[in-house]
Amino acid sequence: MGYITVKGYSSDSFIEKKSEFIGHICHVENEEQAVAFVNKIKAENRKARHNVYAYKLRASNLSRYSDDGEPQGTGGVPVLDVINKEGLVDVCVVVTRYFGGVLLGANGLVRAYSHACKLAIDSATRQEFCECSLISAVCDYNMYSKLSFCLPKFEVKMQEETFEENVKLSFFVKKELCEGLIKELTDLTNGKIEINEEKNLWEDFA
Repeated sequence: MGYITVKGYSSDSFIEKKSEFIGHICHVENEEQAVAFVNKIKAENRKARHNVYAYKLRASNLSRYSDDGEPQGTGGVPVLDVINKEGLVDVCVVVTRYFGGVLLGANGLVRAYSHACKLAIDSATRQEFCECSLISAVCDYNMYSKLSFCLPKFEVKMQEETFEENVKLSFFVKKELCEGLIKELTDLTNGKIEINEEKNLWEDFA
């Protein structure tokens, strides 16, 4: 099973009844990074009325959220709901609200925080990590064209191609496709190919 996250940091904002809502999203890999990101956004937005947040981590299957002073269930829960609906892990979202003087009501707050979270997610670059192997292959030049034709069928992610005395290739292949690929490469070259496999890796295939 793979997982989807985002790359780096991104943000977007909108105005709702004079209140500005700014959605911030960041890739995090543990709770310490998530807490640090929340504190960073709070420090950068000290004059904001609220900095609602939610984060979800893959390795520990941990999720946390905070309404940061908004009525219970109107901030952090909607943000976490959007994260879950988008199928994301290893992300932290903070929604900053600069209050404009007009109350939105509970339903209005839920919609606003959900929308700000969705805007932040949509502004980010997604990464789809899959369990995979790193294959290192060495072959003669006269076999290279066969390999070049074969590899795209297995959706490999090429890392390096070196042309010296022999052709040396390094590429990632998804776990479920690896056995079939190695068999086909071996058959295509009548066993005249050197293959090394490094297993149990994760790589972005988005």
